[in-house]
Amino acid sequence: MRARTRDRADDVASGDLLEAIVGATRARVDASQHTWPEAEVRRRAAARRPRCREFSAALARHDRVNVIAECKRRSPVKGVLRWDYDPTAIAQGYVQAGAAAVSVLTEPTFFDGRITHVSEVRAAVTVPVLRKDFIVCEYQLLETRAAGADAVLLIVAALDDGTLRRLLRAAEGLELAALVEVHDERELDCALAAGATIVGVNNRDLRTLEVDVATSTRLIELIPGGITAVAESGLRSLDEVRTLREGGYGAFLIGEALMAAPDPGRALESLLTN
Repeated sequence: MRARTRDRADDVASGDLLEAIVGATRARVDASQHTWPEAEVRRRAAARRPRCREFSAALARHDRVNVIAECKRRSPVKGVLRWDYDPTAIAQGYVQAGAAAVSVLTEPTFFDGRITHVSEVRAAVTVPVLRKDFIVCEYQLLETRAAGADAVLLIVAALDDGTLRRLLRAAEGLELAALVEVHDERELDCALAAGATIVGVNNRDLRTLEVDVATSTRLIELIPGGITAVAESGLRSLDEVRTLREGGYGAFLIGEALMAAPDPGRALESLLTN
């Protein structure tokens, strides 16, 4: 455990976090395919019916502030955010507070997530569920549907253009909504060219880990009408959310600010009402 924690710190310090996570993800997928052959995962996925339209609709409502509230145990930068991590209870608190959707982080090596957390949350809440992970192949999309998620995160910085297009089409074929995450103008161009209809602007640079909310302000000017824009990371107040909403954002993905609070559900309720 000490060695693993030290490796994480070294990856963060070296600025190679994204590369390290993607490498760990590929190794994990290889191992999973031996444990759970694709045919079996495909069979389990076929038994599910994702609600991709409900996810899209939840982010486009105009009668409320649409927050995708995140369940996340660990941050690679801040370490453990919550020792008593119970994603089911946290998700239920979010829904009671008015979350439009729930995001469940499933990456295990750097965030202490598990794909089973999606299944647990799906069984406990009625709002749409987003699987947040570093998706690099279609096998993970099958996993996502089999676990009960309605939507999946695709990170442009982790994918080449061809893979992004292929995964977007595969997600559509599996009836999964895709939140396509970008951080700069070039990545936004790639997302739009690939056909993304829901674009998340991450204020955190996954390579340097620096957070700048001005990223959302800058990129919204380049997102065409008809595309649902989601602001991600670094949002801590209703004033920030309102400003970005007035600028054109339909929804907001908020994680650490909630997870670091004594009661994440109450923290969301406070953010939405104060």
